[in-house]
Amino acid sequence: MNAMDVQVHAGWQEARRVLAVRLDNLGDVLVTTPAIHAIRESLPEASVTLLASPIGAQAGRLNPDVDEVIVHSAPWMDPWNRLPLDPARESRAIARLSEGSYDAAVIFTSFRQSPLPAAYMCYLAGIPLRLAASIDGPGSLLTTRHRHPERMMHEVERGLDLVAAVGIQASDDRLVLKVPDSAREEINRFVTCARPLIVVHPGCSMPARTYPWEMYVDVIDTLVRDLEARVVVTGADDERPLVDTILAHVDPWTRANVVTAAGSLAFPAFCALIEAADLVVTNNTGPMHMSAALGTPVVALFALTNPPEQWGPWRVPHRMLWHEVPCRLCYSRVCPTTHACLREVHPRDVVQAAAELLAETDRNVAADDLAAREPILTGQRP
Repeated sequence: MNAMDVQVHAGWQEARRVLAVRLDNLGDVLVTTPAIHAIRESLPEASVTLLASPIGAQAGRLNPDVDEVIVHSAPWMDPWNRLPLDPARESRAIARLSEGSYDAAVIFTSFRQSPLPAAYMCYLAGIPLRLAASIDGPGSLLTTRHRHPERMMHEVERGLDLVAAVGIQASDDRLVLKVPDSAREEINRFVTCARPLIVVHPGCSMPARTYPWEMYVDVIDTLVRDLEARVVVTGADDERPLVDTILAHVDPWTRANVVTAAGSLAFPAFCALIEAADLVVTNNTGPMHMSAALGTPVVALFALTNPPEQWGPWRVPHRMLWHEVPCRLCYSRVCPTTHACLREVHPRDVVQAAAELLAETDRNVAADDLAAREPILTGQRP
């Protein structure tokens, strides 16, 4: 069915200023972009504002479906309890939303998050239409309370299912992220050689989702030796110590073909680098979803803290690697056991997955000897 054949619900049809709320991380905003695109497509006369966290706002600023981005650090989206106590913070945010005179708000959350704190902000800001999925009784906080089907859904599907509750649909469910031309020029120094360019992003805000640094060393050495790759190791500014540790331990012969971009690239340039790469190797973190949005094949070292079917790379060639464990779906930020779901994934399996993807996507590298290699421990596509 064409998205334009679906009847947008009464009230929403007249909305001319729509607020999309997604207050968690970068990847969360990216998997919401198809639903934001649905709003843009179904309500072409409306402006769309994104309310996002500081890190999520980066993706919003490179989204052509978004007219304005408002940044807010919400205390209920602060897993490490790092926000200083500031009782006036929410009052300032509510005042900003009230000034925006929004007609409608769509509050996006993952299935383990409550939309009600954000719904209360929108209620106090006087936004007439408020849509969210909630298993808790919302009282008057929501004008449309949605319940998702009781089945495993990818986060992209959850967002699209939410907006469909008021008749909003899109004809395209791909992630949205547009790289500025100026950012492409900034990363030219990384793409000047004929070798396959592989971005390795070893960091993650959640230690339980992070492949051990010493195993990343082996991955990088083998990518250079066996695939003749040029590797760019990336990271946020606070991940420089991790990247420096990894680079200090790579083989001296390897080091000539490994460079660092940790903490040195603005977000648009980081996107341009991932777009230009032949492959990305990373954890279940923002750059995994950036790769999906930019069409770059990705090997995701996917800790079983979360369901792979719900959070895996969307609509892009990929491999997700993990080792099955009895404590799967622990939702832990720090692994309370032996980190076996990642530690038992051998670096050679990561490189094999990379070689397969490069061969499948016709990206500079042949993999004639793959049949002789050992199989990947675990691989899955949604």
